[in-house]
Amino acid sequence: MFPIRDHNPSGRTPYVTYALMILNIGIFLSYVPILSDPREINLFFSNYALIPAQVTDGGGLSGLFTSMFLHAGWMHLAGNMLFLWIYGDNVEDEMGHIPYLLFYLACGTAAGLAQVLFEPGSWVPMVGASGAIAGVMGGYLLLFPKAKIDILIIFIVFFRIFPIPAWIILILWFAMQFIGGMGATPETGGVAYWAHAGGFIVGLALTLPLWLRRGGFSFWSRTEGHPPHPAATYPTVRSRIPRVKRQ
Repeated sequence: MFPIRDHNPSGRTPYVTYALMILNIGIFLSYVPILSDPREINLFFSNYALIPAQVTDGGGLSGLFTSMFLHAGWMHLAGNMLFLWIYGDNVEDEMGHIPYLLFYLACGTAAGLAQVLFEPGSWVPMVGASGAIAGVMGGYLLLFPKAKIDILIIFIVFFRIFPIPAWIILILWFAMQFIGGMGATPETGGVAYWAHAGGFIVGLALTLPLWLRRGGFSFWSRTEGHPPHPAATYPTVRSRIPRVKRQ
């Protein structure tokens, strides 16, 4: 089960979101040739990824910035860019281009610091834009809790697209990160759960002043919790599996 699109395209061109996607994809393509070389890719990540133990020892601070533009593989990149594309345009539209860019970078940096805080002795390199994108998701939750998000459910040969309110999938996603973080260990690597949870919380906090300036609860009343643009319509996708009538 994962989100594939929302029902409220941005009211203006999200230049920063597009630029961030192009930058992430371009940087990833630049080091694709060394992905299959363990020695080279480990050296690359040791120079540019975030390594919590180095930050704890007073070094490696540049990794807080550079790590948010690196990805470990094609699926890692694709998943992050999908989430950025779904949630970024509306948040950028509401914040404005430059404030949104600063917000994105602040969330990414805070996400890295959260990972360092919870796993200060870890030497596992952390890469990915997901901490910054988690901040965007936190901002989206506060601004547009009732926006419709289409999720694709795949179960063996069955698939179906369902629209659900953003608050359901975002809170569920945050809960999964928190629970995952409680069970993670610094030695195993894998998903940077605390970076995700930290970025999400910081995104909520940084969006709070904007939400209050818009009127807080009255902003929700005016917009009904949706982005202030006409909703998009999509063709219905039906499963090709024939229905079996009850006997």
